[in-house]
Amino acid sequence: MTAIRVLDTAEAEARLGELADILVDAVAHGASVNFMAGFTRDEGRVFWRNQLSGLAAGDKHLFVADDGARLVATALLMDAPQPNAPHRAEVGKMLVLSTVRRQGLGRRLLAAVEDAARAAGRTLLMLDTESGSAGDRLYRACGWIEIGRVPGHAFRPEGRLAETTLFYKQL
Repeated sequence: MTAIRVLDTAEAEARLGELADILVDAVAHGASVNFMAGFTRDEGRVFWRNQLSGLAAGDKHLFVADDGARLVATALLMDAPQPNAPHRAEVGKMLVLSTVRRQGLGRRLLAAVEDAARAAGRTLLMLDTESGSAGDRLYRACGWIEIGRVPGHAFRPEGRLAETTLFYKQL
C-alpha cells in the first residue's frame, strides 16, 4: 500500500527529481498550480529546492505519498507567518500523479495534512483551487467550506483565465 508520510529536508533535497516529476505531470495535465504549459523538470526542481529552507525552518511541512518505488503525490502544509495567526495554516501543492489518480490518495493525503495540522495546534486551514477542478470536488467532499470565488484569478497552463475558489476548514 502507498504510504503517506512527511519528508524531512534532507530526503526532500535528495528526491527533488521525483518531486519535480509530480509537478510537471500536474501542469502537463492542465492543473492550475501557478505554472504555464512547457513547464520543465528543471523548473520543477527549482520550485522544490526553494521550499527547502521552509522545511528546514519548520514552517513548511511536505507530505508525500510513496508507493515504495517512487513518490506519487505531494501536499505542503505552510504555517501562517503572521504573529496574530499561530492557529492558522495553508495547504498547497496538493498534487497526485495522473497515473495513480482516482485511488483515494488525494483524500488520504489531505487527511494526513489535516491530522498533522490539528496535532500542531492549528485550528484553521485555508487553500485555493481552480473552480470546478478535481481538487475543488475533493475539498468539498472532505468537508471544506467555500469562502468565495474570484473570476479570472489565474491562468491555466494553456493560457486561459480561470476562476479560483477559496476554501477553509476548521479543525
